[in-house]
Amino acid sequence: MDRNLALDAVRVTEAAALAAARFVGRGDEMAADLEAARAIERAFRAVPVQGTIVVGEGLPEDGMPLFPGERLGGAGPELQVAVDAIDGAIACATGAANALSIIAISDDPEHGFLRCPNTYMDKIAVGPEGRDVIDLDRSPTDNLKALAEARRVYVEDLTVAILDRPRHEKLIAEVRKAGARIRLIPDGEVSAALATTRPESGIDLLMGVGGASQAVLAAAGLLCAGGMLHGRFQPSNAEEANRLAAEGVHEVSKKYLPTDLIHGSVMFAATGVTTGDFLQGVRFFRGGATTNSVVMRSKTRTLRRIEAVHRFDFKPEY
Repeated sequence: MDRNLALDAVRVTEAAALAAARFVGRGDEMAADLEAARAIERAFRAVPVQGTIVVGEGLPEDGMPLFPGERLGGAGPELQVAVDAIDGAIACATGAANALSIIAISDDPEHGFLRCPNTYMDKIAVGPEGRDVIDLDRSPTDNLKALAEARRVYVEDLTVAILDRPRHEKLIAEVRKAGARIRLIPDGEVSAALATTRPESGIDLLMGVGGASQAVLAAAGLLCAGGMLHGRFQPSNAEEANRLAAEGVHEVSKKYLPTDLIHGSVMFAATGVTTGDFLQGVRFFRGGATTNSVVMRSKTRTLRRIEAVHRFDFKPEY
């Protein structure tokens, strides 16, 4: 995969973030998501590849762009694409933290990303220091102790990001009993998972049940950044279990690692929509805006942070 594709990927997520940022705090997550998705479609027309979306925004009949199976780009090598126009659409709508526009690209045209329908996954994610010590098969308490020992700190020094959902009541109670600190997040779990790779973020672990597609995207970023994610499907009903089976996922109880979810060489790009634990959000000024992005490659584990200034008077807004 051509390394110059990295800048093309960032331009795509920048376009989505700029489109979504117009809706920050306006209370309409659907409109924000739709405009960001349309921006990705437009921006991808200039990318010299043929991409097939494997992890996307919904179903063709939903009328939402970026559905699995949709083709993006023009002429060029065949690639597979995982995308979320806005991870944290509710955060965008309410003006909260951690909304990102994300794209991951694999050079494996057949098996780049695990095909997973709209369902849930139990997951644990950590940065490089904990990649060899966490295990989804162990209890939250044991994982916290193992990470604290590996980092030579106390459990009380660790902070765990957990989605603020009723289903996490028991998890929250156990983490607090173990002595660790908790950062409850309303949305934007991919940002929180990636934040574990940045010591200055203050987040050491992500735990809990969230979207399966977000697990694939987070795993792509962590694979590039040297972190780790373990996930296990948690279908909430028979319909979701049947959807998984239709996609060829029969081992629902299996513990999935990044190398199970993703194959081939991967490129990952994300741009902040709202400021969060991993990236700064879009900031508008007269006649333009600034964006804060990251682009990474699994082959080299190169990570580039890009702060871009967009001048709408010289270049039309995406």
